[in-house]
Amino acid sequence: MQRSVWAPRARRVEYVIDGRLVSAVARDGGWWDSPLVEPGRHYAISLDGGPPRPDPRSVSQPEGVHGPSCWIDLGAMGPAPTMKPAPVALRDAVIYELHVGTFTEGGTFESAIAQLDHLAALGVTHVELMPVAQFSGGHGWGYDGVDLFAAHTPYGGPRGLRELIAQCHARGLAVLVDTVLNHFGPDGAYVFEFGPYRTDRYKTPWGDAVNLDGEGSREVRRFLIDSALTWLRDYGADGLRLDAVHSLYDASERHLIAELVDEVRALEKTLGRPLVLIGEYDEHDPNVVTERARGGWGLDAHWDDDFHHAVHALVTNETNGYYADFADRDALRGIVERGYWLDGRLSGFRGGPHGKPYGVLPRDRLVAYVQSHDQIGNRAAGERLHELAGVKRAMIAAGLLFASPFVPMLFQGEEWAASTPFCYFAQPESADLANAIREGRRKEHAASGWTSAPIDPIDPATRDRCVLRWPERDTGDHRKMLAWYRSLITARRAHPGLRDGAPSSARLVRDGDVLRLERGRLALVCNLSEQALQADLGGEVVTATEGLASNRELPPLSCALVAG
Repeated sequence: MQRSVWAPRARRVEYVIDGRLVSAVARDGGWWDSPLVEPGRHYAISLDGGPPRPDPRSVSQPEGVHGPSCWIDLGAMGPAPTMKPAPVALRDAVIYELHVGTFTEGGTFESAIAQLDHLAALGVTHVELMPVAQFSGGHGWGYDGVDLFAAHTPYGGPRGLRELIAQCHARGLAVLVDTVLNHFGPDGAYVFEFGPYRTDRYKTPWGDAVNLDGEGSREVRRFLIDSALTWLRDYGADGLRLDAVHSLYDASERHLIAELVDEVRALEKTLGRPLVLIGEYDEHDPNVVTERARGGWGLDAHWDDDFHHAVHALVTNETNGYYADFADRDALRGIVERGYWLDGRLSGFRGGPHGKPYGVLPRDRLVAYVQSHDQIGNRAAGERLHELAGVKRAMIAAGLLFASPFVPMLFQGEEWAASTPFCYFAQPESADLANAIREGRRKEHAASGWTSAPIDPIDPATRDRCVLRWPERDTGDHRKMLAWYRSLITARRAHPGLRDGAPSSARLVRDGDVLRLERGRLALVCNLSEQALQADLGGEVVTATEGLASNRELPPLSCALVAG
């Protein structure tokens, strides 16, 4: 099959196939057409006589980010797996964030399949895969991808990902792919040699920004959008989680995300199935989830970090770093009732006002969580919530999540209070980069005030200690936590009132250490004290963390979901 590459600065482009140099043919717009590349053939590209580089649009990198590309015809594998019946609507979803490299000891797409029945039995509806595009080294979080069209080879490559998605669909599980468009990783990003993919006009936490509105940006935008569409069209994924869209600096008339939304909606019609787009967005602006017809970007939802921060501060009493903005006892009430806490109010952590009011948009356009890869893994020791707050307080946090008006998401192992941490880890092929990562993490942890002993993110043992221990879920407090999560998910599915995202569908009342989250006829009543407290439950108990002696008293550190 003929391959094409965009290299507008090159005067000569050659394909390296089996050690032979074959000239590419120039055409308009800086594009170069290759000779035929047979499926399964390894090849690379030389610009102006330079060293061979991977194809920026490579679908397979069998030898890693520095090796040659391998042409795989995804269409020849047959139609992409589709889910029938279609996935549930996002308002009815329970999302499960999964890291392929630590979900099982094998750390592959294939080994993950063995545990999918657990997710289906739990009541999960959507599996959200942390990034699976090719990145440097074997194990890592995946957010430093450089070959954005290629499924990570150590995980199992394109065929492995297709099979994982097919097996998810067979169990009624939709699949979302975490997609990083805001930067390229620091190791193996040869794409910069091919064209103006970055600009120094904007800065991001990772350096120069991706070029979305400067010279040559039309093809850069096309590249990024095509890389996102491939997971939906060619692999059969049901949606995307878009990483840190606030770091996509774009002064174009139509923001890149709005353009992507338009193309995904067109793809929906072509494929005949719904597709979901969820953003990670730190600026607290409801425009990102406002419909395109009303001038917004049109995302289906975005992560609501405020909910996590408020619940975390509530159950741990932590007030360092960004948690300082959520020490106010009214923070959780503000989020539950208004969507954001930082809705234009002063943020001490950020040094000024932050955000805009969420307004009357549906609350099910916000994804809430009490644990995630970031909030666990960016701590110095990767501690999970139950290690910081205790199992009982972590159970209260889970109750608040599933009783909230938002779309609930949980992180792998959270459902049984996994004993394993989730630390930041990477295995870059560059020694200089490894040292830079170590130093960067040390500075970040110091700035956050974490006091735990530092963990070497480059040591292979760091990844190994993060692998879930599946047998433990049937023992002790792990079993108790798992039963609690199952009961909460069952209750949310059985009671439509818990999935009501209307602006007035939730009310939170606090009386001392008794917290009452009201959802129409239902209410979650929590005792935050270490003493039993009088509390009028006011209805039939649907599920509770502890056995109740009466409907007027809550045991210490417990909660009950009641229906009036």
